[in-house]
Amino acid sequence: MRQKLVIGNWKMHGSLAANAALLEGIKAAPARARLAVCAPFPYLAQCQALLNGSQVVWGAQDVSAEARGAFTGEVAASMLGEFGCTYALVGHSERRTYHAETDAVVAAKALRALEFGILPVICVGETLSEREAGQTEVVVGRQLQAVLDALSAEQLGRVVLAYEPVWAIGTGKTATSEQAQAVHAFLRGKVRERDAGVAERMAILYGGSVKPDNAVELFSMSDIDGGLIGGASLKSEDFLAIGNA
Repeated sequence: MRQKLVIGNWKMHGSLAANAALLEGIKAAPARARLAVCAPFPYLAQCQALLNGSQVVWGAQDVSAEARGAFTGEVAASMLGEFGCTYALVGHSERRTYHAETDAVVAAKALRALEFGILPVICVGETLSEREAGQTEVVVGRQLQAVLDALSAEQLGRVVLAYEPVWAIGTGKTATSEQAQAVHAFLRGKVRERDAGVAERMAILYGGSVKPDNAVELFSMSDIDGGLIGGASLKSEDFLAIGNA
């Protein structure tokens, strides 16, 4: 049975004082799920220091597809790896939308993260217009296929997938547990076509307005292995409640 994984995505939130209080609160109580936090780049060293020796791990919200060079503002996977970064979000809808990241770029970032021992959390998801047009599987299938084409089976076995319907991120709307399960099952089926063993082991997370009051139902679905949590990850009590759902 796959252990549940709950990752907090702080997005562009935080301060040294607020982060310290949040991380101390998260560390103070055990959770049934594995927990991780993905913080803005300036706060990663703080996460490293405060989470050292705890059961909570940390990650970055992005990683460059480039190894090194004249890429001002980018952060290389090798740099993150030096600090012991566990996860890196790749292809979040906000990166795809606001920074025009293509499926190919997302796959390249995943490869680069894996090269330096970082586990990429590869995000896929459709917009509201795409869902209403019945294109959900076409869209997430295309996004996933770029990764399947770029990675070996061994590399794929070190990937986490996250289904985040764009229409449910930060909107207060949430896919029903049945809607989310259907997409998760589709994604796992696509991975199974490549490697059945990898598909059964792979964690596929749901993200999109997950809160303590809907996490239990979502996480009870057979193909939903935890959550990628936005706003609720900024309150330790809410994040822990989700981690115990």
